[in-house]
Amino acid sequence: MAGETRRQGDLFAGQARSFNLPKPGDDRIGVVDVGSNSVRMVVFEGGRRCPSMVFNEKILCGLGAQLAETRKLDPEGCERALAALQRFVALAPGLKVGALAGIATAAIREAEDGPAFRDLVEQRTGIRLTVASGSDEARLAAQGVLFGDPSALGLVVDLGGASMELCPVGHGRPGTGVTTPLGPQRLGALGDRLSAVRRHVDRILGAEAQRFQRPVKRLYLVGGAWRALGRVQIHLSGHPLPILHELEFDAAQALDVARFILKNNRSDLSEISGLSQNRIPNLGHAALLLERLVEHFEPWRGISISGFGLREGVCYAYLPPAVRTQDPLLSTCAGQERTRARVPGFGSELADWLLKILPMEDLEDERLVRAACHLSDVSWRTHPDFRARSCIEVVTRVNVSSAGHKGRVFMGACLLSRYKGGRKALQAEPAMDLISEDRRELAQQIGALMRLGAAIAGATPGYLSQCPVVVEDGALVMRPHDAARVFIGEHVEKRLVQAARQMDLEARVE
Repeated sequence: MAGETRRQGDLFAGQARSFNLPKPGDDRIGVVDVGSNSVRMVVFEGGRRCPSMVFNEKILCGLGAQLAETRKLDPEGCERALAALQRFVALAPGLKVGALAGIATAAIREAEDGPAFRDLVEQRTGIRLTVASGSDEARLAAQGVLFGDPSALGLVVDLGGASMELCPVGHGRPGTGVTTPLGPQRLGALGDRLSAVRRHVDRILGAEAQRFQRPVKRLYLVGGAWRALGRVQIHLSGHPLPILHELEFDAAQALDVARFILKNNRSDLSEISGLSQNRIPNLGHAALLLERLVEHFEPWRGISISGFGLREGVCYAYLPPAVRTQDPLLSTCAGQERTRARVPGFGSELADWLLKILPMEDLEDERLVRAACHLSDVSWRTHPDFRARSCIEVVTRVNVSSAGHKGRVFMGACLLSRYKGGRKALQAEPAMDLISEDRRELAQQIGALMRLGAAIAGATPGYLSQCPVVVEDGALVMRPHDAARVFIGEHVEKRLVQAARQMDLEARVE
C-alpha cells in the first residue's frame, strides 16, 4: 500500500466546508455510516459530481433495537457492528480509498453507552466516528437530496431506525432541520394498537409542522424503509420502470399504498417482487408515518423517493466548489461518454449541431437532448441484435440523477431511435407508456438526427460543424462546406432521407 488511508475529523465544527483530502478525479471517498438499524460503508468515485458507488455493503446490526426500553445500545448489535467496521477498514486500502469518513446517528447520539462505543470503535478500527446532532443529520440528508437534484424544493424526510428527520430544501440549499423520535424502533415499543401509535405520531408531527411553511410542494423520502415502501408502490401501480430513485406518486397514491400495507400481513407483503424481507417488519410504521406526513404537510406536487441521502451528503462535503456547481445529469452522461464511447467529445458537438436543426422549446428538453447525445455512442460494443435493449439499460442502470423517470424514458427513446429497428423497439418497450405519443414522436426525430450526425462524422469530433443541416421550405437541407464534401456519400444521403422522412420533410443536399 502506497500510503495509509486518511481519516476525516469533525465534519461539523463551524460551518460546512469543502474537504481537500481526496485528489480530484483520483482518490475515492469512503463513508462509514453507523445507524440505528444498519452499519454501512459506501465508497464513491473521486472528483465526480454524481459519483458511482465503487463499493456498497451494509450489515443490519440493530444497534438501536433496545434504545426505547433500556436507553442503551443492543449488545449483540455492538459486536456485529464492530466486526463490520473492522472488515470495512481492512477493505479500504484495496479499494483505493483516499479518505474515510465515519458518521454515527441517532442510536449512538442518544444511548447512554454511546460515547463508550464510539471510543471502542476508534480503539479497534482507527475511525473516530463523528456523532451527528439531529439537525446535522437532517441537514446532511437534505444535502444528499440536493446532490442528486439541485432543483429540489420541498421537505426532506429521512427515516432511520430510531429517528425521523425533517429538513426543508430550496434554491439549492438545505434549511434548518429537526429530528423527531419517530423511528420504527421507537414506535414499535408503543405496542400494536394502531390508534395509539397514530395519536402519538400526530402529537409530535403536529408540533413540528408549525416550524415549516405549509402546504409543502413535495416530500422527498430518504431511507431504506421508504425505499421498501416504494417497492410496494411500484407493485400496486404497475409502474413500468423498477427504479426507486426519483420514483414519484401523488398524495392520493401515497394514502393508497399506506392503507394497503397496513391492512396486509407480512406473508402477503413478502410476495412482492424486489421487497427485502428484512424491511418488512418496519413497513407498517413507515406506512403510518407516510399517511400522517401527507395529512400534516399536504404535499401538493406529491412525493418523491430519493436514493440519495446522508452518505451522499457527506460525500458532497468533499467535492471542490467547481464540481459542486456541475449539472448532475450532464456530468454523469459526459462521464459515461469519456469511458465508453469510441471517441469521447463527439456528444457535445452532436448536441450543438442537432439543436440547430431541431431547437427545443423547453430548456429541460434541451438538457435531456444534450444528455442523450453524450450517451449516443456508448453502446457501440453491443451486438446489433441487442443494441436496442442496451439503450434502455443505459438510462435505467447507470447512476443517472436529476432526470426523473419520464426524463430517463425520453432519453432512452432517443437512443433507441438512433439505431435500426428503433420504432419496433419503442412499441415493444413497456417503459414507453410513461411518455406521451407526441414525446415518442419527438424522440424518434431526435434519434434519426443522431443517426445522421454519427454517419456524417463517423461519431468522431471535429467534422459536424463543417456539414450544417437546416430545415428550409419543407425540406431537410444539408449544405456541406467545400472541405467536407468528401464525407457526403451514399450512406450519409440514405441517413438524410431517413431523418427527413421521420420529420415529414423532403431531403436535399446542396
